Amino acid sequence: MVHTDTIHRRIREARRRFEQAGIEPDEAAIDADVLARQALGGWERGQLLVRQHDACPAGFPGVFEALVRRREQREPTGYIIGYREFWNLDIEVSPGVLIPRPETELLVEEALARLSPEGPERGGRPGPWAAAPAASVRVADVGTGSGCIAVAIARWLPSAEVVAIDASDEALAVARRNATRHEVSARVRFLKADLLAGVAGPFDAVVSNPPYVPAPDIAGLQPEVRDHEPLQALSGGIDGLDLVRRLVPDAAAVLRPGGWLLFEFGFGQAGAVGAIIAAEPRLELVDIRDDLAGIPRMAIAQKRESGW
Repeated sequence: MVHTDTIHRRIREARRRFEQAGIEPDEAAIDADVLARQALGGWERGQLLVRQHDACPAGFPGVFEALVRRREQREPTGYIIGYREFWNLDIEVSPGVLIPRPETELLVEEALARLSPEGPERGGRPGPWAAAPAASVRVADVGTGSGCIAVAIARWLPSAEVVAIDASDEALAVARRNATRHEVSARVRFLKADLLAGVAGPFDAVVSNPPYVPAPDIAGLQPEVRDHEPLQALSGGIDGLDLVRRLVPDAAAVLRPGGWLLFEFGFGQAGAVGAIIAAEPRLELVDIRDDLAGIPRMAIAQKRESGW
């Protein structure tokens, strides 16, 4: 009896190999499908579901095997295929930028809700923005990396003018390409700077996903993160909050009265973050928002109307 070499069989074998390499079963299944679709020339998920029991097309086994071997070595799938979906946008990524995480989408959601009276419902996604305010708003995205936050805000809020800031030339190059790809480059300005040093306000919002992993914890991170993602985008010093301590007063200086500071932080840091904001008299802590796993993840602060 001849056993046909099907797409499904190849994917099943890839899943098994990924699990043996230490990848969680759910993630292994998703990655095997994603890499198979990449090797098939960019098939949609529905197309793969319909045709998964087809015989392998010519050239597919070799291309797929090369991708599987890279993932087996714990290289992140985002770097292998060159993009990651973020806020319904395909965002280019490279080893010079952090791969966007789902929890960082909360920053975009909160920014849109705070900057527009017609902002999206929490947990939802806007369609093409239908009711943006007429007056323009200025947003600074500090440590823009791939530009995912800046591009998403500009894409869904046509009134927004965004200054995307990073200290890395490589990151800024990737972010520029993402802005061009999603047709917002006319409203996103890129700036090389150390946090907000030399950046002129005022801004209606400062958003940031700063490095916040405590340096002693880096060695214990997953291999995908520890061995492949840029250290400068991860390490926040001994307690992870070195950059947050600088960001908070810098943001207070460039925000207009009533403007918003929204930034992500790590597990177990909520108390310290609250204390850092409390020590800045120009800002008031409005909320600490949990991520989808119920972990405190994002600080929401507002500049006092009497701020200077």
